[in-house]
Amino acid sequence: MSASDISTPSVRGHDQSRKGVRAERLNVEQASYAYSASAQSAPTFTLSATSFQAHERELVAILGPNASGKSTLLRLISGTIAPLSGRVELDGEETSRLDARTRAQRIAVVHQESPVVYPALAGDFVLQGRYPYGRALRFASKQDIEIAHRALAQVGADHLAGRTIGELSGGEKQRVILARALAQQPLLILLDEPTLHLDIGAQVELLERLRQLAQENRYAVVVVTHELALAAEFADQVVLLQHGRCLRVGSPAMVYQRELLEQVFETALDVELGPAGRPRVNLRVHRSEDIT
Repeated sequence: MSASDISTPSVRGHDQSRKGVRAERLNVEQASYAYSASAQSAPTFTLSATSFQAHERELVAILGPNASGKSTLLRLISGTIAPLSGRVELDGEETSRLDARTRAQRIAVVHQESPVVYPALAGDFVLQGRYPYGRALRFASKQDIEIAHRALAQVGADHLAGRTIGELSGGEKQRVILARALAQQPLLILLDEPTLHLDIGAQVELLERLRQLAQENRYAVVVVTHELALAAEFADQVVLLQHGRCLRVGSPAMVYQRELLEQVFETALDVELGPAGRPRVNLRVHRSEDIT
């Protein structure tokens, strides 16, 4: 494996890609989950049966307000919890049945907050993405270092390698965190509210970069968000959740129906299709001076 090979797609995916067909990476089939205080008590939150697929080179947005089940669905996809019913598969294997090492090699998770317990240099932080491929008490190999450097370059952050994480701006830090995910050489990248603390310019830059990386490296990318405008502009598919129920799955144009979005987000909205066929969403605000 050369240092330039950031992704490690399966043989099945490679064959299908050569034929111009996007290989199915992720299959979520009637997956459900419930939280309860104890085995005897009633569930405090339930994610009802949810189904969708994500193909290589696709960006899927899991969209919904707070407490809709977005983070629970992300945990099911990552394999850190097992579904009560149904299944979640990555390239045909159930993610919850993968051992921790294999799961870390195939699935990269970018959390809302990635705490740094010591003043790590950005380059060393990205190198942590190579841990699933190492052995105990082993120093990073030359190949690991080359892969980490290339991951930084892919997100336009190679010039940040010698700076500590604490010195970085929000946008710079998010690029370094994404580079660590790329260094894992995954098949699937999961991001939990990655734009939460970024200004609008950094939000757009991050989503554009994710789409580019998915195309170049054949990743499937799943992004949890409550940002209607960003999901409409960048997602290939949208999974719309409310109160633990999956209400609709499809392209942004299919999912972004005004009445449905107003029901889910409990606010008045205007929805129209832009020139490229992607929906545009605006708040419908009634100002006092508009009332006669």
